[in-house]
Amino acid sequence: MGGFILGTILVVLAFLLVVSNIRVVPQASSYVLERLGAYNCTWETGLHFKIPLLDRVSKKVSLKEMVVDFPPQPVITKDNVTMKIDTVVYYQITDAKLFTYGVAQPIVAIENLTATTLRNIIGQLELDETLTSRDLINTQMRSILDEATDPWGIKVNRVEVKNILPPKDIQEAMEKQMRAERERRESILRAEGEKRSAILVAEGKKESVILDAEAEKQSAILRAEAKKEAQIREAEGQAEAILKVQQATAQGLEMLKAASADQAVLTLKSFEALERVADGQATKIIVPSDLAGVANLVTSLTEIAKK
Repeated sequence: MGGFILGTILVVLAFLLVVSNIRVVPQASSYVLERLGAYNCTWETGLHFKIPLLDRVSKKVSLKEMVVDFPPQPVITKDNVTMKIDTVVYYQITDAKLFTYGVAQPIVAIENLTATTLRNIIGQLELDETLTSRDLINTQMRSILDEATDPWGIKVNRVEVKNILPPKDIQEAMEKQMRAERERRESILRAEGEKRSAILVAEGKKESVILDAEAEKQSAILRAEAKKEAQIREAEGQAEAILKVQQATAQGLEMLKAASADQAVLTLKSFEALERVADGQATKIIVPSDLAGVANLVTSLTEIAKK
């Protein structure tokens, strides 16, 4: 009975020992395995078993891309301006063995390497170039860090300059410069607007003058045409009146001729003519001394009419 119990206990202990040495490596992870204190292998994703008392998992390494934000680092530009720059590094572990045995405290090593690399790059640039060359700084830092961290099993995917903090007096000078630039642009835009407005006003006045001249021209043409038409009608009326008078005179002569008027009638007509003359606006009337002369004049006119 005692042997059975002992056997059962040993079986249970063996089962627990086996189960405790089974490891499941999750996705995007690697385990570094040591045997008797020396590197043995690297477990990838899946089910693994280690030998009890001989093997041990030295380090569990995540293969995901990681981000580390380093605090601002003081740097000096080529023109001796001291500023602070903080960076963000995106890295990924590609070799768990090199990461485990390549360098102690890899994150601290990357931070120090980033600081020294940043100082070297900024030391070759002036202040204005530093403020406008972020892409250049990022590219150079990524290239240098990626090459330097290869022996550590780390790949630097990208480096981003997060903030560039110049000294306070430099910031104030830059703000004044930006304010002056904005005011200059505003003045230029205002001047261009006023110029455009003046051009539009001048064009409007020019168009108004052209329209006024055109209207005056049309008005003058219409007035000339109206005056011409009035003169034509007046001339036609005068011609028609003269024609009527001439027709009436001719008819009167015809009537006298037809009536075979004698000397007495002609003399009477002469007196009637004198009476009409007297009714006019003349202030002087010359009467022949011999009224018979008037009759003779009328007789002559009658003879001329007969011919």
